[in-house]
Amino acid sequence: MNIESINLQAVFFYLGLGSLLLFCIKMFLFSSIGGDAEVFSDFDSIEDTDAAFGFISVSSILAFFSAFGWFGWVCTKSGKLSTPLILVFSFLVGLCFMFGYGYLMYCVKKLEQKTDKTYNSAVDKIGKAYTHFEPNGEGRVEVEVNGTLSIIDAVNTTDRRIESFAQIKVTKAEENKLFIEPLNND
Repeated sequence: MNIESINLQAVFFYLGLGSLLLFCIKMFLFSSIGGDAEVFSDFDSIEDTDAAFGFISVSSILAFFSAFGWFGWVCTKSGKLSTPLILVFSFLVGLCFMFGYGYLMYCVKKLEQKTDKTYNSAVDKIGKAYTHFEPNGEGRVEVEVNGTLSIIDAVNTTDRRIESFAQIKVTKAEENKLFIEPLNND
């Protein structure tokens, strides 16, 4: 069978259309039902997956075939390139889309943060009262925890009232609460 005898335009069209439809169905199902393991993971693991894993995935392969098919279809429709050149250029464009999609997923995975649920890193930090605190009362404070500015429930450990936006110092952290005192001693 000669490659010239195959209706290359139809092959590229159906390859591009089929892979694009599969890609859209996959994205729709995983966004509505959930479970797209290529982007999100709801479990804690001791080992991180290899960064190259995102480059070879179902979605990146579908992106490759979609770009390969559509670019090949456009080139065969124009009729200005020979069949070997169309195959080479389509392959290169497909690879660009595949690695581009893989790189985007790698960037999305880098955005995920692993946060420690304990607030021990906030002890001895200076922050500010987000709400006012009655003596020995509860409220919320804004303080840096694990390198991120957070608003957290806190308990005033003194017999003094702390006004909103006053500076505070974290003295202790237990479970999901911080224990604070006013920074100035007036």
